[in-house]
Amino acid sequence: MRLLEIKGVKEISLTEFFEPDIPPYAILSHTWGPGGEEVSFRDIVDHTGKNKAGFAKIEFCSRKATSDNLRYFWVDTCCIDKSSSAELTEAINSMFRWYQKAARCYVFLSDVSVHDFDKAGRGYESALRQSRWFSRGWTLQELLAPATVGFFSREGVRVGDKKTLEKEITEITGINVLALRGHPLHSFSIADRMTWATKRTTTREEDNAYCLLGIFDVHMPLIYGEGRKAFIRLNEEIKKSSNG
Repeated sequence: MRLLEIKGVKEISLTEFFEPDIPPYAILSHTWGPGGEEVSFRDIVDHTGKNKAGFAKIEFCSRKATSDNLRYFWVDTCCIDKSSSAELTEAINSMFRWYQKAARCYVFLSDVSVHDFDKAGRGYESALRQSRWFSRGWTLQELLAPATVGFFSREGVRVGDKKTLEKEITEITGINVLALRGHPLHSFSIADRMTWATKRTTTREEDNAYCLLGIFDVHMPLIYGEGRKAFIRLNEEIKKSSNG
């Protein structure tokens, strides 16, 4: 697992760790911007990318991690070398666990602004309901896996957390409140867990299946280009797991 190490003001670098020697870390949950806006693995290696719009999210996560006395943090756009199919497969099959073991999870809501709130700080409910973050496939596991999930506006202002926003999150997502509170996912039926994902979408068709691996605690190789066959393979793995 590669982590971004905070070495100074706006100075970060990649450091690789292996279990069980992974230090405490923060993790970012967000929605990707248009192509070319996100900071990539190569950008970090080459010390470029600071002019990209996505760098603001990395700076945000770095500041929050520092304020929480954490030296390391993880961001999916740049901590995975996606040019390696083997590494990408390992990362996606491990991602639920990485979110689960994070000391802090920060949700960066790029389409929610403090200007959506009134002077008393209210009005965030409608902004949350319209946020793209709640409609993406990958963010389902990013909501359920971590013990603590904090929500922040695009200005970096805290909106609330998984506990204080429990009512709103349940209404928006339809997820059983017990799942939000950390009850084991295997205690919920396969049908229920599938329902939580029905209205969520991903850019790549295959990711509709791959983003659910952790939700069902199964593993399988990635085959980008297989289309709907990915979901067929996912269902096969779920059946094997439930029968085993």
